[in-house]
Formats: sequence, C-alpha cells, structure tokens
Amino acid sequence: MERKTFLDKKTRGTVLKDYNMTNSVPDKDYEQLTFLTASICKVPVAFLSVLDRNRVWIKSGYGINIEEIKSDTGFSQAVLNSGKDIYSINYSENPNFFDNSKKEFVKDYKFYTGLPIKNLQGYSIAVLNILDTKERSLEEFQIKALHALANQFELLFEFRKQNLKFQQVQKKLKHKYRELEKFTSLVSHDIKSPLANIISLTELLKEENKDKFDAETNQYLNYLVESSYSLRNYVDGILSFYRSDHILEKDYENVDLGQILKGIAQLYEVSEDIEINYPKTAMLHHVNKVALTQVFLNLISNGLKYNKKKIRKIDIRFKETENFYQFEVIDNGEGFLVEDSSKIFELFKTLETTDREGNPGSGIGLATVKKLVNNMGGDIKAESTPGIGSNFKFAIKRL
Repeated sequence: MERKTFLDKKTRGTVLKDYNMTNSVPDKDYEQLTFLTASICKVPVAFLSVLDRNRVWIKSGYGINIEEIKSDTGFSQAVLNSGKDIYSINYSENPNFFDNSKKEFVKDYKFYTGLPIKNLQGYSIAVLNILDTKERSLEEFQIKALHALANQFELLFEFRKQNLKFQQVQKKLKHKYRELEKFTSLVSHDIKSPLANIISLTELLKEENKDKFDAETNQYLNYLVESSYSLRNYVDGILSFYRSDHILEKDYENVDLGQILKGIAQLYEVSEDIEINYPKTAMLHHVNKVALTQVFLNLISNGLKYNKKKIRKIDIRFKETENFYQFEVIDNGEGFLVEDSSKIFELFKTLETTDREGNPGSGIGLATVKKLVNNMGGDIKAESTPGIGSNFKFAIKRL
C-alpha cells in the first residue's frame, strides 16, 4: 500500500474523530504495550503520541508525565516527514533536533526512534516513540519487536473505532426501541379504552334484554364479548413482551428458588382443583430474580389455563450443573403434537387451541419466556404428548 503521510490538518482531524482518541482517559491495554516497548528496547522513556490538528496528545507513556504538546515540529512529526516505517536518530547526527525538545521533555536525550501507527486506509494516525539518554542503536530483535508492537497498537486503534461504531448503532437502536415501546404503549391504551366500553355495554345489553333477544342474537353478543376479551388479552401480551426488556435490566442477586415458587403457588392454590409441587430448598446465585419469576409465572399459568382435567397438576424440577441451572415445568394439560414443539415459541404463533374458558392464545406468552431465558444465557425446549401433558425444559447460565 502506498504510504500516506497524513500532513493535512483538516484530514487529520476528520480521521481522528472516528477513533475518539484525543482527551481520552488512560487505557490499560495501551499502557501495557507502552511498558513492553520500553522494556524490550531497554530505554527509560516510551510513549504513544496521537497527532491532532494543532497538538500532540500523549495517549500512553512510560517514564514521562506529559499529557499533550501544543505543537510538535520535533519527534513525532519527523517520523511522518521521513516517510519511513522506522525512524532513528542520535544526538551527534542533529543536536538541534534534540535541543529543541527540551522545552517539553526537560531531560537531555541522545537517542530517538519512532514508528508510525497507521489505520486500515494507510493514514498515519499516531507514532510509537522511544527515547534514551545515551547514543545507541537498536538490535535486530528489538526492531522486529517494535514493528510487532506497532501492529498491536494498530489493532487496538481499529478495535476502538469499531467499538465506537457499535456503541453508536446500539444507542440509535435503543432510541428507536424506546420510541416503538412508547408507540406500542399509547396504541395499546387507545385500544383498551374502547374495548372496555364495548365489553361493558355488550354485557349490559345482554343483561337488560335477556328475555327480549332470541337465542341467535344472544349467541352473537356472546361472540362479541369473547372476541373483545381475546383482543384485550392480545394487547396485554404485546405490552408484556416489550416490557420484558426492562425486566432484563434488573440487577442479578442470590435468590431462594423455593420462596419464589411458593409465592407463585399461593396465587393459584386457592382453587381446589390445582396441585403444584416444587423443590422447597434450592439457592441460586447471581441470577435475575425478576426475569426468572416471570418465566415461571408464564409457564405455570399456561400449564393451568390449557388444562381441562379434573385435577390440574404442575410439577417443577430443578438441578444444577457446572455451568447451568436447569429446570422442568411439567403439566398434565392438553399437550400438543411433536411437530409443534418449536412453533410455540414463535411470536404470534398459536396452535388453534383454546383455554379452559374457550379463549384462544395470543402467541406472545411463550415468545416472552424464550426471550427472557435466552437473555439469561440459556435456552428452552418443550416435549409433549397430546392428552397427557407437556414438559418445558429450560436452563439459565450460572455466573
């Protein structure tokens, strides 16, 4: 690649902006490479300098305590002007070159070597520098090491650039998501308000005219109420799916699994036809309690809703491996076909089944479960036999 000396100040500022390097805080990776540079070359001073429009920013340094040089017509600029991949000079070759640097570097240095750090387009965006107080020359292995270190600095620069781009994209996506979430919330609210009116007015109409309408009219009104309830549940499901991201932002903590499941079981065991069995003693370390609770709530709720047996049963099992916490939620509900075991986790996917009240599913609850489990570093799968029941197996990563 043809070398580009990178002397144009405007271009220099534009290119460096992509790296956000100047005025940045100390970075451990750069500091370690600078230390290695000084150690390998056996010099008292090594530093990485970034040439901004009107100054030189010292990104990392060993043996000096300088953050920036307002203007540089010396060391770093000489490397760029030379057009070489490595530039070395001793005091006896050009005393003025070193004497002019005393105002910034104070000590009497007699030896200097610099290597340009280039980006992928071939522009020199920084310089790796070493200084010694005596005249000398570098050994062949030291020169090879300097080139290797310069290459590592180049990789760090490019990683920083790509990471900044990623952060910008991530920020934009979060902003778009928040807008979508706000839009969803507003639309859902606007839908639920008239739905509530439709439901209440339809039921009032039925009650006040139950002896006036014929069977067919009453059936139509029942359909209207059922459809309204289904739509309301669908809207609630959408809100729950989008709000699950807020759950994932919760802090991780140590939790008592038995206490979580006890609290959920108490919500349902008020009905005499429900039986929920779960492990009473199990401690989980560093997990998202809110997200895990939501997963169990959804799975247990589904196991009870889509269950028309006389006694509805839920059995929860738990074990831990070296890397995962593993769970099973087993019900004796209606079950489903093997070929549908992967479809049920797709958003808005339903199996044309109805719950105990005759209402169809929204295809959102299990999609939310999968989203939560995946974001906790695990996965979920389902096994089922029609008429016998289902077993939802999922795991979350141990941290």
